[in-house]
Amino acid sequence: MKYVLVTGGVVSGLGKGVTASSIGVVLKACGLRVTSIKIDPYLNTDAGTMSPFEHGEVFVLDDGGEVDLDLGNYERFLDIKLTRDNNITTGKIYQSVIQKERRGDYLGKTVQVVPHITDAIQEWIERVAMIPVDGQEGPADVCVIELGGTIGKIVSGNHTPHNIDSGILDAGDIESMPFIEALGQFSYRVGPGNFCLVHVSLVPVLKAVGEPKTKPTQHSVRGLRGLGLTPNILACRSEKPLDVNVKEKLSQFCHVPVANIITLHDVTNIWHIPLLLREQKVHEALLKLMNLQGCAKEHMLEEWMSRAKLCDTLHDPVRIAMVGKYTGFSDSYLSVLKALLHASVACRKKLVVDWVSSSDLEETTAKEVPESYKAAWKLLKVSLVQGADGILVPGGFGDRGVKGKILAAKYARENKVPYLGICLGMQIAVIEFARSVMNLREANSIEFDPDTTTSVVIFMPEGSKTHMGGTMRVGVRRTYFVSGDSKSAKLYGNVRFVDERHRHRYEKSKSLFLQVNPSVVPEFERAGLAFVGKDETGKRMEIIELPSHPYFVGVQFHPEFKSRPGKPSAVFLGLIAASCGQLDAWLQASVHASSNGIVTPKKIYHNGSLKKPSKSLLTNGKLHANGTGMHA
Repeated sequence: MKYVLVTGGVVSGLGKGVTASSIGVVLKACGLRVTSIKIDPYLNTDAGTMSPFEHGEVFVLDDGGEVDLDLGNYERFLDIKLTRDNNITTGKIYQSVIQKERRGDYLGKTVQVVPHITDAIQEWIERVAMIPVDGQEGPADVCVIELGGTIGKIVSGNHTPHNIDSGILDAGDIESMPFIEALGQFSYRVGPGNFCLVHVSLVPVLKAVGEPKTKPTQHSVRGLRGLGLTPNILACRSEKPLDVNVKEKLSQFCHVPVANIITLHDVTNIWHIPLLLREQKVHEALLKLMNLQGCAKEHMLEEWMSRAKLCDTLHDPVRIAMVGKYTGFSDSYLSVLKALLHASVACRKKLVVDWVSSSDLEETTAKEVPESYKAAWKLLKVSLVQGADGILVPGGFGDRGVKGKILAAKYARENKVPYLGICLGMQIAVIEFARSVMNLREANSIEFDPDTTTSVVIFMPEGSKTHMGGTMRVGVRRTYFVSGDSKSAKLYGNVRFVDERHRHRYEKSKSLFLQVNPSVVPEFERAGLAFVGKDETGKRMEIIELPSHPYFVGVQFHPEFKSRPGKPSAVFLGLIAASCGQLDAWLQASVHASSNGIVTPKKIYHNGSLKKPSKSLLTNGKLHANGTGMHA
């Protein structure tokens, strides 16, 4: 097993996750099998209880693992299926060590950070690296490890008596120290031919001077070396490509060969990043450092290049109004955005997302902040010059903004605007239909009104109701189609069932599982709302449709987690296709689909008309997925 460690310095948010994923792409393009591990130094055992405002979305895996959003990047880039153990946190490590201590595994020894915590980290990495994640038997060839946070930052000591630099490590460095020590030991133990360190750092350009400044990266590398880790490759984030003289200066002070200093400059779309790595021969450097030259095949990234260029050429927009609770922080809906992008590229449209805070659609906002109210409805309503082509209500927890989401679903239903509701978005559509069409004015979810007399959404009878984290109805569950006549069934390829990832939780202090009340389903169906997908018991409603509507679909699962660029999620594809007038063509076209919720069409439609895709995207006349999912 070979290991590639990706670290970051100077500032956070440089794109270590994208860099790690792109490294995996170029290695996979050389014929190697790749797996990934993300290390998060926080004390939480997983990301399941963390606020989207603070940490971005919680990505859900097949096995129900609630993990950092970077694992979503890995899955999309590499087209792999990771496990919960591929996300290592301080909480998980300490929990496992304490459990061993309680069992007496340490035979009465004093349990310490070194060696017990550091050994546990190394053992975890080696164990997880051997788990196959690409559907093949046996372990991968290379494991790409991303260490979260920044390394070697020093904070100024304003609190010291003489206001001098105190050399105090900031909180991020303190959390990372056991992992840095463990990785230093690990690199020595596995040997230089089996371990490679890629350090991502910032090379800023000061406007007043107009030239790249290498000093921040020099300090970052110095701090890294002082902690026992020596970078083999420097990945420099900058606005523009670095000149040779800048690389030579970095090489001189950071002790990294010029050939191993690469520029990750700003690009038109992030699908170009693996191509940047290939152009700068990063794969050759990695193969040389890990003694893999004889194992690698000819480097192939033609399909990546085709997709990256295609995305740059799309100009005809499709506007989707995202009506949600966390619209102030786009990372809260990262996978939803990616799924929309995958579908829009498949339809040859340029995606434009209009963020609509659901609270701004409510009457309360009309009275208190009329400007926000008018602006929100202007984005939602269709007009000749503006307005949404489609509306999406993503998942969420809690009752804040629910009234606005109900109004958005009502507007979409009444005005024939394509609508997709995910998890809570499906429940919202059911509540709105009950109130407006069935005249059940008090219809509600028990989550929002425990005392409602007309509960159309009720608690599921499984899972703990007292503890958050690990008690959800979460992970892959099977959904069976009632018939093959529905739009959803056709988009999925007329399969009998699909396996999609779920995530249900009641916010605050309880872990509760919500579902459409099965006792009222017959009334809904008589009123015109179709429940076209159900679980194996037939009691949990998984997919709803309004047959009389161009595209009005709600799903209880989260299809965004399994969407891939070359294989967009079926229901997202339906939303985008309906929003740009292509749905009938997609439904009529012969499609290939598997039970994983992925659609791969035989034919591609350009601006609503039949058109064959470019040869670089085709294999034997079919759109061919290259196995390296992309992210933007």
